[in-house]
Amino acid sequence: MATSGPDRRPAGESDSLVTACGRRISVHGLRLPPVGRPIRRIALDVGRDQGGEPGVWAALTAEEARTLAHLLLAQATLTESGTEDGSQV
Repeated sequence: MATSGPDRRPAGESDSLVTACGRRISVHGLRLPPVGRPIRRIALDVGRDQGGEPGVWAALTAEEARTLAHLLLAQATLTESGTEDGSQV
Protein backbone atom coordinates (compact mmCIF):
# COMPACT_ATOMS: atom_id res chain seq x y z
CA MET A 1 0.00 0.00 0.00
CA ALA A 2 1.58 3.28 -1.08
CA THR A 3 1.46 6.35 1.11
CA SER A 4 0.94 9.87 -0.03
CA GLY A 5 3.52 11.04 2.46
CA PRO A 6 3.57 12.44 5.95
CA ASP A 7 1.66 15.57 6.82
CA ARG A 8 4.19 18.24 7.62
CA ARG A 9 3.99 20.77 10.42
CA PRO A 10 4.85 24.44 9.85
CA ALA A 11 8.57 25.26 9.71
CA GLY A 12 10.12 25.74 13.11
CA GLU A 13 7.85 23.29 14.93
CA SER A 14 9.55 20.12 16.10
CA ASP A 15 7.95 16.79 15.28
CA SER A 16 10.45 14.71 17.23
CA LEU A 17 12.47 14.54 20.42
CA VAL A 18 15.52 12.62 21.56
CA THR A 19 15.09 10.89 24.92
CA ALA A 20 17.69 10.77 27.69
CA CYS A 21 18.50 7.20 26.57
CA GLY A 22 19.18 8.39 23.01
CA ARG A 23 16.08 7.24 21.15
CA ARG A 24 14.46 9.64 18.72
CA ILE A 25 10.67 9.66 18.93
CA SER A 26 9.00 11.16 15.87
CA VAL A 27 5.34 12.03 15.43
CA HIS A 28 3.74 12.84 12.09
CA GLY A 29 0.55 12.47 10.10
CA LEU A 30 0.18 9.49 7.79
CA ARG A 31 -2.24 9.25 4.87
CA LEU A 32 -2.97 6.01 3.05
CA PRO A 33 -4.81 6.61 -0.23
CA PRO A 34 -7.15 3.66 -0.84
CA VAL A 35 -9.70 4.45 -3.53
CA GLY A 36 -12.82 6.12 -2.19
CA ARG A 37 -11.81 6.27 1.46
CA PRO A 38 -8.48 7.77 2.49
CA ILE A 39 -7.12 6.55 5.81
CA ARG A 40 -5.52 9.10 8.14
CA ARG A 41 -3.42 8.13 11.14
CA ILE A 42 -0.89 9.64 13.50
CA ALA A 43 2.42 7.79 13.18
CA LEU A 44 4.58 7.37 16.28
CA ASP A 45 8.09 6.19 15.44
CA VAL A 46 10.49 5.20 18.23
CA GLY A 47 13.90 4.93 16.60
CA ARG A 48 16.92 2.75 17.27
CA ASP A 49 18.62 2.95 20.63
CA GLN A 50 22.25 3.98 21.10
CA GLY A 51 23.33 0.35 20.77
CA GLY A 52 21.60 0.04 17.40
CA GLU A 53 18.67 -2.08 18.59
CA PRO A 54 15.68 -1.59 16.27
CA GLY A 55 12.88 0.72 17.27
CA VAL A 56 9.14 0.35 16.89
CA TRP A 57 6.31 2.32 15.35
CA ALA A 58 2.55 2.56 15.67
CA ALA A 59 -0.16 4.13 13.53
CA LEU A 60 -2.83 5.61 15.81
CA THR A 61 -6.31 6.94 15.13
CA ALA A 62 -6.95 10.48 16.33
CA GLU A 63 -8.84 9.13 19.36
CA GLU A 64 -6.02 6.70 20.19
CA ALA A 65 -3.50 9.54 19.96
CA ARG A 66 -5.60 11.66 22.33
CA THR A 67 -5.86 8.77 24.80
CA LEU A 68 -2.10 8.19 24.66
CA ALA A 69 -1.48 11.91 25.20
CA HIS A 70 -3.79 11.85 28.24
CA LEU A 71 -1.98 8.81 29.70
CA LEU A 72 1.44 10.40 29.13
CA LEU A 73 0.39 13.68 30.74
CA ALA A 74 -1.10 11.85 33.74
CA GLN A 75 2.13 9.89 34.24
CA ALA A 76 4.22 13.06 33.87
CA THR A 77 2.15 14.71 36.61
CA LEU A 78 2.60 11.70 38.91
CA THR A 79 6.33 11.58 38.21
CA GLU A 80 6.85 15.28 38.88
CA SER A 81 4.83 15.16 42.11
CA GLY A 82 6.59 12.03 43.35
CA THR A 83 3.24 10.24 43.64
CA GLU A 84 3.26 6.50 43.03
CA ASP A 85 0.32 5.11 41.07
CA GLY A 86 1.08 1.46 41.79
CA SER A 87 1.74 0.48 38.17
CA GLN A 88 5.05 -0.78 36.87
CA VAL A 89 6.77 0.06 33.63
